[in-house]
Amino acid sequence: MTKSRPKQGKSVFVRTYGCQMNVYDSERMTGLLKPLGYDVTAEPDDADLVILNTCHIREKAAEKVYSELGRLKKLKTAKHKSGSDMSIVVAGCVAQAEGAEITARAPQVDMVIGPQAYHRLPELLARAARDSGDVLETDFAVEEKFDRLAEREADGPTAFLTVQEGCDKFCTFCVVPYTRGAEVSRSVDAITAEARSLARQGVREITLLGQNVNAWQSAPPSGEAGAPWGLGELCRRLATIDGLERIRFTTSHPRDMDDGLIAALGDEEKLMPYLHLPVQAGSDKILKAMNRGHTAEHYMGLIKRIRDARPDIAISGDFIVGFPGETDEDFEATLGVVEEIGYASAYSFKYSRRPGTPGSTMPKQVAEDVKDARLARLQALLESQRAEFNGAQIGKVLPVLFEKSGRYEGQLIGRSPYLQSVHVTAPQSLLGSIATVRIEGVTPNALAGKLTTNDEAAA
Repeated sequence: MTKSRPKQGKSVFVRTYGCQMNVYDSERMTGLLKPLGYDVTAEPDDADLVILNTCHIREKAAEKVYSELGRLKKLKTAKHKSGSDMSIVVAGCVAQAEGAEITARAPQVDMVIGPQAYHRLPELLARAARDSGDVLETDFAVEEKFDRLAEREADGPTAFLTVQEGCDKFCTFCVVPYTRGAEVSRSVDAITAEARSLARQGVREITLLGQNVNAWQSAPPSGEAGAPWGLGELCRRLATIDGLERIRFTTSHPRDMDDGLIAALGDEEKLMPYLHLPVQAGSDKILKAMNRGHTAEHYMGLIKRIRDARPDIAISGDFIVGFPGETDEDFEATLGVVEEIGYASAYSFKYSRRPGTPGSTMPKQVAEDVKDARLARLQALLESQRAEFNGAQIGKVLPVLFEKSGRYEGQLIGRSPYLQSVHVTAPQSLLGSIATVRIEGVTPNALAGKLTTNDEAAA
């Protein structure tokens, strides 16, 4: 571990695994390190400090981290032989779940930090340097973390903003309650202050993040009386911020989709017409075994209410095939829900045992070849629906927020209201702006379009 105080010119490399919340957490960690003289570098070879911000959701997530740590061990040894040094930090959900094992299996790691302790990173770096020993910090203190985070720097016209962390649902396939803790919501005042700061820096779109983002609840803002606010009220308040043009939120849970949020989706123009609402399975037997707390009929009824409120909304979802006890009939029920809903996009996975979760010890585990066959059928259906939705955009004029330059000269890449990537030939002056685009074609991963006459003239 580096034995001296960080100096100007030090560099940090961060590798982020998993969800958008980890992306947000990585941004906050680099922000915490900047006052200590750490600049972000794109390659670990150039780094004095390497942070692996890990995710524990998918199969073999921990082994991927250990594989990366093996490569970093060689790099750290080579740097030491050349007279320089490199510190390695493992952060995030794998750190929370397997902290003691990481320190035992990977002695090259200097620090293990859970997702609710990274706000203490500068302090922990100083402690490790002083004591010349490993640091393991995986205590839960979500409220303290939020209180101690400094104002962040924006990086482009879009930004993630965490409003809620943790999960009280305890789905039997999921490790999140064990790695992120119980549901905790940030205050309206703290969220609004961060959103205003981002808007002042040119951010035009924010995505509100939470493990169960629509479980967010808070007392009203300072100076205002009344009942606790829900996510719908928060979105309405954020929509009043000057310069902020688009609001999204993810990931929602069907059990927390209340009337206030559905109403906000229907009448708040700045809320984008895109909703990620996982169902996971279409069989009530499997949903009960998963401890989802809702039925397929309840889920489909929710989608109908949401579409009645916002007819143009695009629905995204998550699916798990091969959960213990899933029969052919159960799987056909999942396909039936997909056919009934019609998804603009979706994520689908084979069930994988997560150590410590109830699902991992359930009887009637499904054979891998059966999972493979079911997943292939499900993904073919979901892909056909995605292609149909994207194809239906041809000929439409959509507002596009341009985020970055494209691969080709004169090309910009932006996002449609439905979160689709859109490629357009346009001037650099439109970066960070919303312009109307006529969609003319579809590629496997994006839409292609042309600026409308009005926006061409304005540019």
